[in-house]
Amino acid sequence: QVQLQESGPGLVKPSQTLSLTCTVSGVRITDNYYAWTWIRQPPGKGVEWMGVIRSDGSTYYSPSLKSRTSISRDTAGNRLSLQISSVTPEDTAVYYCARTPTTVVVGGPRNDYWGQGTQVTVSS
Repeated sequence: QVQLQESGPGLVKPSQTLSLTCTVSGVRITDNYYAWTWIRQPPGKGVEWMGVIRSDGSTYYSPSLKSRTSISRDTAGNRLSLQISSVTPEDTAVYYCARTPTTVVVGGPRNDYWGQGTQVTVSS
């Protein structure tokens, strides 16, 4: 019953800000059993973990993206947001949001639910 859906503009111009939303249903994003993660996959490449927001609103980002990335939430609307400033064509990717159980497990945490992803192209 858990569903995640990414949305936002599919085309962003270089130097502008990319903004995406993840709408979550079936579970509250404030549930402390889970954190919420943004991941992206450039064409022909592997996935890249971008950052996470926890149930208390605290955040942690990939060091390579920290200076440009902001993850936030709207608890009333049960939505997550992602913003990347100063985008370049290298930010072109399919962007996913995912649910991450906070239970400590051998091998590290896994994402158990994903959105279908949304394509973002950075081009002039």
